[in-house]
Amino acid sequence: MTENAPPKGVLHLIPTPLGENPPLEVLPLSVKKTVEDLDHFIVENEKIARRFIKKITPQKNQADLSLFPLNKYTTQNEIDTYLTPCMQGISMGLLSDAGCPGIADPGAVIVAKAHANRIKVIPHIGPSSIILSLMSSGLNGQNFAFNGYLPIDKKQRTQSIQRLEKKALRDQQAQLFIETPYRSDALFQELVQTLSPTTLLCVACDLNQPTEFILTQTAQHWKKNSVNFNKRPCIFILDAGF
Repeated sequence: MTENAPPKGVLHLIPTPLGENPPLEVLPLSVKKTVEDLDHFIVENEKIARRFIKKITPQKNQADLSLFPLNKYTTQNEIDTYLTPCMQGISMGLLSDAGCPGIADPGAVIVAKAHANRIKVIPHIGPSSIILSLMSSGLNGQNFAFNGYLPIDKKQRTQSIQRLEKKALRDQQAQLFIETPYRSDALFQELVQTLSPTTLLCVACDLNQPTEFILTQTAQHWKKNSVNFNKRPCIFILDAGF
């Protein structure tokens, strides 16, 4: 930075609730204060972002907001311009649709650009379904890996399950992955049919919601006591146990 260059804005990583909870039931007041101070946000979905902002800061004028959509339709040219306000000294917020920005979320590319441009990044405290599921699973929180989504193709998905199970057993490393809600039941059924009977499987769904369900048991027990997850968002964890 040259002596006469204006200070850059800050990129705030702002978590959001995992469901329909009132924001201040799961977020600290510092998040509310930060959202109150910002008018520029990079968001996954504009409608969802506006609803969250209105809930946490009802007095904020929605017409004053500048929202930059970040999703599969966003072009690289657009992404390259999104931090322009920060470069001009205006602080911005990065919002996920649910949970923490940058974790199983497209926001990571923006955070990487912020670091490349020497823009200060401030993460704020909030719920992460990945961390909450691991916390409550009773599985290995010292050594774990998040694997995102498994392949859609059935043969490739089965191979991935077998590979992750071997890795969990060999390396004593819990293996986490997620699935699109409408495929949760199909993946669950394939897991209980594919896994060795003694492999531990945790299924955590609807985290932070009244319908929250978290259970860890062996694949053999799951097969005897199958559950229908009815298109609910789930996180799955494989482990060998202690």
